[in-house]
Amino acid sequence: MVTDEREDARPRALAIAGPTASGKTAFALACAARYGGEIVSVDSALVYRGLDIGAAKPSRDEQAAVPHHLIDVRDPWEAYSAADFARDARIAVDDILARGKLPILAGGTGLYFQALLHGLAPMPEADPALRAQIAAEAERDGWAALHAQLAQVDPVAAARIHATDPQRIQRALEVYRTSGRPISEWQRMHDVDRLPVKVLKLALAPSDRAVLHARIEARFDAMLQAGFLDEVRTLRALPAMQAHPAPRDLPAVRAVGYRQAWEFLDAQSDAATFRERAIAATRQLAKRQWTWLRSEFDTFWCDPQRDVRRMDRLVADFLG
Repeated sequence: MVTDEREDARPRALAIAGPTASGKTAFALACAARYGGEIVSVDSALVYRGLDIGAAKPSRDEQAAVPHHLIDVRDPWEAYSAADFARDARIAVDDILARGKLPILAGGTGLYFQALLHGLAPMPEADPALRAQIAAEAERDGWAALHAQLAQVDPVAAARIHATDPQRIQRALEVYRTSGRPISEWQRMHDVDRLPVKVLKLALAPSDRAVLHARIEARFDAMLQAGFLDEVRTLRALPAMQAHPAPRDLPAVRAVGYRQAWEFLDAQSDAATFRERAIAATRQLAKRQWTWLRSEFDTFWCDPQRDVRRMDRLVADFLG
């Protein structure tokens, strides 16, 4: 009983997750306005300056109405790891709580949520030279070949990582080549430094996936109308991007939609194929996000269209 009282005494925070295009931003903004909250973005694309339209970054008006954290904290040619995020998000949450506000963690990057809420295993630091070497191998042989290579040295990690997920393949091979130990072994040595708050986890996802697919398609077409390709042209023209030896291997450019747009502007596909590939990649991202959310057992699932009252009640009851 004493333990429960101590847990209940912890400050509160909301975690609003869900697949892309599910309505997380709108609900987070509504909660922030109603309960005096500030939003901590849990999105690996929103950390990059210049990734606005294609990343569905909150508008200037939305950011002005509600304080946002961890948006535009890196240039697109810079690295930003899950450990970086966990450190910066922890600082942001502490700052929000110190000012008597409600932290609202909102986004769809499962690894970021994992790092912040559950802690990360100790891991070798990034090696830029080795990463560049692996990227060059991928350019020559393809990521499927590197995934096969990973399966030989770390079958556990290869089973979890899809052959079309270059960022995680690269990191797993980097860790193995740096340390001589599989990344799956490092991950078992879990060093937990959990966020000292009581968190209500909400997963926003339409009960009918066809609805989500339609939303993804409509949102991407709206992005095109809003000038998404011009945004990518501006990114490509930045001197630091032009000077980079392999810009398409940067995490920012690998973000869904941006990679396909980059390839289109390199004349590797026509407009119709570009649109089709970008929408397909976004659907694949949503599927991966859905799968990760299913592993979070203490999460309340809500349909953002059908369960509005239930969502509001869950938050109100949690905050007392």
